[in-house]
Amino acid sequence: MPLLPTLQAALSALPSTSIDLNDIPGVRSEALAASAGFAAMVAQAGPEVGAVTTAQVEVADGTIDVRIYQPMAPGPHPLHIYFHGGGWIAGGIEDAFTDIVGRERAGLAGYVTVTVDYRLAPEVTFPVPVDDSYAALLWAVEHAAEFDADPDRVTLGGGSAGANIAAAVALRASNEGGPVISLQILEVPALDLTCSSDSFTRYGGGDYPLSEKEIRTYIGLYLAQPLDALNEFASPLLTEDPARFPPTHVFSSEFDPLQDDGRRFVELLSAAGVEATFTLGEGQVHGSSGFTKLLPESATWRDEIIALLRKHDPRLTETA
Repeated sequence: MPLLPTLQAALSALPSTSIDLNDIPGVRSEALAASAGFAAMVAQAGPEVGAVTTAQVEVADGTIDVRIYQPMAPGPHPLHIYFHGGGWIAGGIEDAFTDIVGRERAGLAGYVTVTVDYRLAPEVTFPVPVDDSYAALLWAVEHAAEFDADPDRVTLGGGSAGANIAAAVALRASNEGGPVISLQILEVPALDLTCSSDSFTRYGGGDYPLSEKEIRTYIGLYLAQPLDALNEFASPLLTEDPARFPPTHVFSSEFDPLQDDGRRFVELLSAAGVEATFTLGEGQVHGSSGFTKLLPESATWRDEIIALLRKHDPRLTETA
């Protein structure tokens, strides 16, 4: 179907943006400062939750922050770990859209939701953000009882670059005998950093958000060397043993260079006997799934995720 008309009008009104590679901290600061105002225009506010707290997790050479969103009702609740997008160079737990996701999955789905401030490129490069994120998973499971969460009911989620990291964390947990991940929900995921999907050229010409040039720039900043793109923890689509992944649901946008990364990943997992399903956001572009105030289709996307999470945990279904 064509681009959603309301979305087309909104995109036409947005100012053109460019990435200043000489001032990545400035890019981050501008994006963070603008996120609250932009979210107020296009996104429904996240619901009230029982509690929101921030904690520190020890990682190699320092600490990272995680933010914990607890449901209103008493638990123990299932645990959901969420990794934000931003091309591995921006975004974080302070971003308004990340906060909305945390509140939605705690307040609407009933999961204790932990959002992760993994360190960003180019100050660190692959695999450090994956290492940080895996440490956050281990910490969340170890401390689950402190937040009225059940360490044996763990799911992962992520958007864009964060979906890439979520898949890498799931793979690492499987490899290392870590926490059992019962479901991962990947939104507009970047899963092949060799940029081999057909949609990369089909939708990456600059007519839609997230161009080929931007993608290659982000990947170049994230990877320590080009050959890292062949590593399964950088490009989960290139794994030789997809049966190690947990059950997975992928959401991709139609007019998105990363659309086929998601589709190919579901096909790969399904062929390996892993339960994997796919939803295409027709008429959507990369990132527009968060426009829940502007687009009914984005609210439907959000509602499908909430329904998936609630259906996935029988104890939540029983109390619905």
